[in-house]
Amino acid sequence: MFDIGFDMIAALAAISFFAGFVDSIAGGGGLLTVPALMLAGLDPAQAIATNKVQGSVAAASATYTFGRKGLIEWRKAWGFTLVAFFSSVAGALCVQFLPRSVLEVLIPVMLIAMAVYFALSRKMRDEDAHARMTALAFGLTAPVAIGFYDGIFGPGAGSFYMLAFVTLLGYGVVKATAHTKLVNFASNFGSLLLYAATGAVVWPIGLAMSVASLLGAQLGSRLAMRLGSRLIRPLLVLVSGLMALRLLLDPANPWRQALQKASLALF
Repeated sequence: MFDIGFDMIAALAAISFFAGFVDSIAGGGGLLTVPALMLAGLDPAQAIATNKVQGSVAAASATYTFGRKGLIEWRKAWGFTLVAFFSSVAGALCVQFLPRSVLEVLIPVMLIAMAVYFALSRKMRDEDAHARMTALAFGLTAPVAIGFYDGIFGPGAGSFYMLAFVTLLGYGVVKATAHTKLVNFASNFGSLLLYAATGAVVWPIGLAMSVASLLGAQLGSRLAMRLGSRLIRPLLVLVSGLMALRLLLDPANPWRQALQKASLALF
C-alpha cells in the first residue's frame, strides 16, 4: 500500500519514541506523530487512525508502570476508564457531523489557558489536595467530555485529563499523571477500535511506531515518578504552549485566517 523505506520507518520510530516519552508525562505526543505520518504519505484520516495505535500502546505502557507502583486507585479508576472508552467511541462516530472549525477555534485558547494555570497555580504539587467534587460527579462529567473530544480530534486530551484530575479531584501531579494515562488509554483504544473497523489504520506502520512509543513511555513514566512536580509541571507548561502554537500556525486555523484578513484590511 505504501512504499516506505527503512529510513522513513526509522525516522517515524524515533519521533514515536519521543512522543511516547512526552505523552507519558504531559500528553501532546500526537502533535508530533500525526504530522510525521502525513509527511510519510498517509492521508489525514489514515494518519489520525494509525496514530491511535502507538498512542494506545504508549498509554498502556505508562499505565502498567504507574499501576505497579500502586499509584492508581483501581476501584475508582475503572469507572472513569469505562466512561472515557464509550465516550471516545461516541466521539469517533460523531466526527463527521461536528464542525471541525469550532474545535480549531476553542482548543488553542484552552491550551494557552491551561499553560498559564499550570505555570501559576500553587495547587500543582506532589501531595493530594481537597477534592472539589465527588468521584461520581467527576466520572459523569470530565471523562465524558474529554473522552468524546479524544474520539473526535485528540490533541491535548492527556493534558485536559491531567487538569481535571488536579483541579477537580485534588490529585497530586504524579497520581494525576498515573490516572491520566489509564483513562487516556481507554479513550485512545475506544476510538482505535472504530477506526480499525473502517480500515483506516495502516497496521505495519502503526505497530512499528508502537514499539518505539512503548519504550519512550517507559522512560517517561519512570522519570515522572522519580522527579514528580519538578519534571511534570514545567513539561506541562511547555507542551501545552507548544501545542497551542502548533495549532495556531496551521494555515487552515480560523485564528490565523482571521489575523491575516485583519492584517490585509489594515495594510
